[in-house]
Amino acid sequence: MSRPEAFFREAGAGPGVVCLHSNASHSGQWRELMDLLSPTCHVLAPDGYDAGKSPAWPVDQPMRLDDEVALLEPVLARAGSPLVLVGHSYGAAVALIAALRHPGRVHALALYEPTLFSLLEQEAPAPNEADGIRHAVAAAGEALDHGDTDSAARHFIDYWMGPGSWAATPAPRKPAMAESVWQVRRWGDALFNEATPLATFGALDVPVLYMVGGRSPASALGVARLLCATLPQVERLTFDDLGHMGPITHAQPVNAAIARFLAGL
Repeated sequence: MSRPEAFFREAGAGPGVVCLHSNASHSGQWRELMDLLSPTCHVLAPDGYDAGKSPAWPVDQPMRLDDEVALLEPVLARAGSPLVLVGHSYGAAVALIAALRHPGRVHALALYEPTLFSLLEQEAPAPNEADGIRHAVAAAGEALDHGDTDSAARHFIDYWMGPGSWAATPAPRKPAMAESVWQVRRWGDALFNEATPLATFGALDVPVLYMVGGRSPASALGVARLLCATLPQVERLTFDDLGHMGPITHAQPVNAAIARFLAGL
């Protein structure tokens, strides 16, 4: 059985930078960042499982973040060593696990709100700061059980972007987003059941730019609270007027912050 291969975008030459996208998105979310960095960096942006042009998760069993890392191995190898990982949301969670699996190879991370909800579960059982996303995933899953992809997408997107966000989404963008939400239970399972203890992230003794939105939900800010107290070389940057989807809704200021961080390494 051949090994699945991730699709990836590629631009520029220089030090390797690998950009990992959020849920319900794909590598295209990083186009502007790739344009910004490509004059000085070799930038690669892969699609994860069931996203963009990458393959579907090939087996009927739960997926873990390590499986996403394994899919990306050829992309990481192409980026060379040392490299920088950039990630948003689910992609930022994958980036953290990839950095743990490759000590000495990843020399910095730029992360926008990793969604490692397992850390909140380890800190205290429900009810906790992850309740909002837990309920959104459950509601989206129930809608999918009834074949209602529109409601499933509404539950998921409105949690992250605010009530009414799905209704306001341009019609041409909705089909692909609704299709991707079929994976919502798998995403939730991978993020809530990641086994890595919080203390393990203390071994990531590399520069980390940890970006958060001032309008983000409690689950994302709770994970930030824990990781920013654990990562040894972390710089926390808050965008007061942005939410969890800041890298997509307001790419320019987020990308500029990433570029400044990389220039200072």
